Formats: sequence, structure tokens, C-alpha cells
Amino acid sequence: MNKAELYANIKRKHSFLCVGLDTDLKKIPQHLLADDDPVFAFNKAIIDATADYCVAYKPNLAFYEAMGIKGLQSLDKTIAYLKANYPDQFIIADAKRGDIGNTSKMYAQSFFEQMNVDAVTIAPYMGEDSVTPFLGYDGKWVILLALTSNKGSQDFQLTTDTNGERLFEKVIRTSQQWATDENMMYVVGATQGRMFEDIRRVAPNHFLLVPGIGAQGGSLDEVCKYGMNSQCGLLVNSSRAIIYADNTENFAAAARAAAKQVADDMAKYL
Repeated sequence: MNKAELYANIKRKHSFLCVGLDTDLKKIPQHLLADDDPVFAFNKAIIDATADYCVAYKPNLAFYEAMGIKGLQSLDKTIAYLKANYPDQFIIADAKRGDIGNTSKMYAQSFFEQMNVDAVTIAPYMGEDSVTPFLGYDGKWVILLALTSNKGSQDFQLTTDTNGERLFEKVIRTSQQWATDENMMYVVGATQGRMFEDIRRVAPNHFLLVPGIGAQGGSLDEVCKYGMNSQCGLLVNSSRAIIYADNTENFAAAARAAAKQVADDMAKYL
């Protein structure tokens, strides 16, 4: 999916919501545990309930890898289900990979050829040759970690060099030599508030993947006020607040209502 297609979906749905599929067997409704594949059963119900109100889904690989081969099979079925039934959805593998070139080449093959997702999150610490193997696929995206929402983000991302440039700014500025806003995005946590102004000074046209609203307490108003650009430029993710809105047999209806509320709020900014 290219940038124009993604923006067209945002305009059509009046939403820039990304639903995080952080599926945990300990948190899904207990009645699903009797299913042959409870993770896929949960994901399928969540997708069917929320697809009208979002433009992207973001399965977090850790939740599937933790379950071994069964978890990866559930993930594969989830991606296949999205491709077959909701082909307009942008699928992000939240994997946070980052390794030397030859290993990155294999990771890229895994995500873009085998899983056939649209984008993968990448840690940029090892530099250009750890990222470029992901950039050789038409219609596929790299989403670099830039300024995250966790407490430890201050340990490295906000450190400055002798010229006063912060590390997250250097990551964004330098990485624009490797790719364009047509195939690269950045992760910026919703809790960063007015720091989005600083991000936009360095990357005015790129899409930003923004986790942290909902359970993490980020402000959608601040994200939009300081981070939105002329083509929206935002994919705002919500995971737990939507998928775990209810843990009874009515979980899908509750997830739909939660997604609709976020989408309705987003429509005001569009």
C-alpha cells in the first residue's frame, strides 16, 4: 500500500485509527479458550467488529512468539484473514527488529515475503545497513523507532550531542537519506505532547505511528494539534482500551463501541 492509498482510506473512513492486536491468552474472554485456536478466534471477532472504524492493524509479534509455533500459526491466520476479507487495511508487524545487513535481509524476507505485511517496526541503533534491506520492497514500509512513550526513552533518545541535537532528531534527520516519506514512517509516543512540534520540524511530511493513547494516557488532542500535517500524517494506535474493553461474551460489541468512539473523536480533527 502506498502513501496515497493510505491517505485515501483515512479520508474515506474519517479515521486514522490503528488497532493493536496485542492478544494475550490470559486476558481474552474465557469462553474462547474452548476454541481450537482461541487467539485467532479472538482476533477474528475483534477485526470484524472494528474494521469499519480503523485503517490499520498492528499485531505485536511478542504476544505471538511467546506462544511458540501455535502463536505464529495464529498470527499467520490473522494476517491471511485480513488480506482476504479487509484488503484495504494497513498491516503493521510490530517486531522492533534491527540487526546487521545479512540478518536484516532475512528478517525483511520473513515479514514482506512470507507474512506479506505492509510495514514492520525497526530499531535504528545499528544504522543504515541494518535498515536498508527492508527498503527494497515496493509498497512496503519501514517504521523507525524515534521518540517512544516509555519512561526509559529519556535514557538515550533525549541525549544531546555537542551541537545540541537530540538523538531522536539525529535518527530522523539521518534516516531521511536512506528513504523518503513514501516508504518510511516514525514511531512517536502519544505521551510526548508538544514534542511533536520538534518532530515535525525535522520530518514535516512523514507519517507517524503513534502508540500511547487509551491505556497509556496519551492525549489525542495534543497528538493532532502538534503532529497532524496536510495529509493527516498520523496512524494513532490503541490496543488494550479497545480489544479488552470487555471480557464477557459481549467483548466484540464493546470493542466496536470503543473503536467507534475513537474514530468519532478523530473525525473532528480531519
